Amino acid sequence: MSSLAMRPCGDFRTSYKKDNTIFETKTIRLVATLAIAAACFAPLVLDGYFLTLFIQISYLGIAALGLNILVGFTGQISLGHGAFFGFGAFASAWLNTSFNIPVALCIPLAGFLTMAVGMMFGMPAARIKGLYLAIATLAAQFIIEDFFARAEWFSGGSSGSMAAPVNLLGFEFDTDQSFYYIALFALVFMYIWGCNLMRSRDGRAFVAVRDHYLSAEIMGVKLNKYRLLSFGISSFYAGIGGALYAHYLGYVSAEGFTIFMSIQFLAMIIIGGLGSIKGTLMGVIFMVLLPEMLETGVGLMKYTDWGNIPMVTDGLAYIKEMAIGLVIILFLIFEPEGLAHRWAQIKNYWKFYPFSY
Repeated sequence: MSSLAMRPCGDFRTSYKKDNTIFETKTIRLVATLAIAAACFAPLVLDGYFLTLFIQISYLGIAALGLNILVGFTGQISLGHGAFFGFGAFASAWLNTSFNIPVALCIPLAGFLTMAVGMMFGMPAARIKGLYLAIATLAAQFIIEDFFARAEWFSGGSSGSMAAPVNLLGFEFDTDQSFYYIALFALVFMYIWGCNLMRSRDGRAFVAVRDHYLSAEIMGVKLNKYRLLSFGISSFYAGIGGALYAHYLGYVSAEGFTIFMSIQFLAMIIIGGLGSIKGTLMGVIFMVLLPEMLETGVGLMKYTDWGNIPMVTDGLAYIKEMAIGLVIILFLIFEPEGLAHRWAQIKNYWKFYPFSY
């Protein structure tokens, strides 16, 4: 769907390279740079609560971007992303405890191990599509969950696994204030890499497979290759996010990586916008803040007279779970293109007014 460009009058693009930049204008690039610079000083002014929210947004945002590359940009489907996220968490902890590899190296290595597992499941899945692909990835979710429960040498079984904090040059990032910088660096690096990936030949091939696979095949795009590659990249992002999650919490348990987490990742990219990198981050922020807002609303509700009725209080415990499904349905009905499309519409509307640039 075409939309009006946000470039100022007279800003013409005379080459494909100029038309395919990460930042649409110099102003946007400057604002992004200043925002990252300002984020570096956040631990000096924010308390632990807000830092925890940002760290959570960071590792979930990295994993969600991987799923959006698979679903939004390549047109595949995955109902097992939560399991790959968990595999990355366990893999990083296992590499550190079993082989004494520094945590800073375990995180990328866990991403590559998760990538290998994702491509293993992606090999048969690359040849199918639609409902069959959804069932295949759902099977991967339950197979990996069963692996977590049985492979005590890898995951610790029902006891879980301990994960050491990140250590660089003798300094341990074991507090919210210190780990914040690890999460910020990982988020910025992985998102810039994702932006560059989608500008590359492989990224354009992903989009071609999504838009019309027959036309893409006629033009020489190898469908199986790029479908498999998208599974691998998606799993790599999930592994990196899971490894950050493990070393931030310091403990990993298999109970947290269920089908419910996979549905949450799907909700993030649907709400943010399929096929949009900035929309992915918007969706993650929305999903992370949603339980916090519901918690506040439920707390206020208990101060009312009808909020203490047994039937109401019993139902409040299920509001969070119901809210996620309700939000997905509402977005699919009223805003199917996600928050990224709504933000573009707002920008296109206000650009006609003074001081909008």
